[in-house]
Amino acid sequence: MRIPEKLKQGDEIRIIAPSRSASILSEEGVQTAKERLEDLGFVVSFGKHVFDKDLQNSTSIQQRVEDLHEAFTDENVKGILTVIGGFNSNELLPYIDYGLLKKNPKVFCGYSDITAIGTAISTQTGIVTYSGPHFSSFQMKKAQEYQTHFFTQCLMQSDPFELKPSEQWSDDAWYLDQEDRVFEKTVWKTYNEGTVSGKLWGGNLCTLNLLQGTKYMPSINNAILFIEDDEMTIPETFARDLTSLLQNAQFVKALVIGRFQRASKMTEEQLLFILDKHPSLKEIPVLYDVDFGHTQPMFTFPLGGEVQVDASRGVLKLEKF
Repeated sequence: MRIPEKLKQGDEIRIIAPSRSASILSEEGVQTAKERLEDLGFVVSFGKHVFDKDLQNSTSIQQRVEDLHEAFTDENVKGILTVIGGFNSNELLPYIDYGLLKKNPKVFCGYSDITAIGTAISTQTGIVTYSGPHFSSFQMKKAQEYQTHFFTQCLMQSDPFELKPSEQWSDDAWYLDQEDRVFEKTVWKTYNEGTVSGKLWGGNLCTLNLLQGTKYMPSINNAILFIEDDEMTIPETFARDLTSLLQNAQFVKALVIGRFQRASKMTEEQLLFILDKHPSLKEIPVLYDVDFGHTQPMFTFPLGGEVQVDASRGVLKLEKF
């Protein structure tokens, strides 16, 4: 896999909306996120159609692809952040000029529904992409320090480093109330011990599974999987989605599961019951309740990069990213 050039202060970051539009954000939120990225030393610009919207708070396939292509071909742009997630970034996949992207490798970062387009870019171009904060994520005030720290660690330097648990986490609607938030102590948990290194694939589970049967699905055989899901899942749907993904490979080296939102009703008892169903998961390192997904804060990790999982100590180390 090819690692794009790391970001540095003074670089331009382009904001695009391959899924939902920035029209769902408040003017204050847009300004806050922009200023926070500028405080990190970046220049922030916006795609032509970022603030347009249609019936489903997105834009046409043609408009979204146009902004994507423009971001990759603009020589001044060094990194690309997605506005937010949604439901429809996979609509773009057949219309992207992957040859054009391959000639202009650069940092591309987002999570949730962006799993589809980020993974497709990586499989079709050989360029590492990143699962991490959206542009909208930088609106958040409390817990921003952890998120920003690992965003810059992953995207602005190349030395291997450990991903460490946050001190506390939250599943509240921070975008509605930035002050009155509820936090809980963070504990990364081990289902099965062991240490292994390998190529990393994953992101949002139900979105990744949309790629099965297409040319955009990565080969996850002998890979390390990082998976998470949002409030729309329930234990039963997570169970069958996980089963479907595991059946896509003869063997996976390790499994790392992001923390679940409370609305999913995924209790620890339910999750352990689901994991216990799979004999293969008793033979590989497995961690859960880890700091990525739809709770806050989150770290950034590379799709197509390499990671070490030490489930015995509850430690993750990014090796090539």
